[in-house]
Amino acid sequence: MSPPLLLLLADIILVIHVLFVAFVVFGLLAIYAGYFLKWQWVRHKVFRVIHLCAIGYVVGQTWLGVICPLTTWEMALREQAGAATYSGSFIQHWLQGLLYYSAPEWVFVALYTVFGSLVLASWWVVRPGR
Repeated sequence: MSPPLLLLLADIILVIHVLFVAFVVFGLLAIYAGYFLKWQWVRHKVFRVIHLCAIGYVVGQTWLGVICPLTTWEMALREQAGAATYSGSFIQHWLQGLLYYSAPEWVFVALYTVFGSLVLASWWVVRPGR
């Protein structure tokens, strides 16, 4: 595959990664906002199960010290394309800053665990429908 195509695929994976993170974060915000605003869609069981599984997957990865497969895949494509950094495109520059930041591993374990606990708590605060 040509380097431009590999970089395009890497950018697509990065966008998917950001959308996944946005779903998890804004999903929780919507659930709690929906409680106060009487939004019935936030009680939809399929949405809630998918949301809980998404953060559960992230928390599990973090506890096990596993790097996200989307990150691994994206970086492998960039390496194959010969790209060493994220300096290539606008999307890469901004989305990379949102997703990849430096902190000790325990910080991520704590943050993701607390966030996952809030998602789990939402099952009792904003009960899903049947």
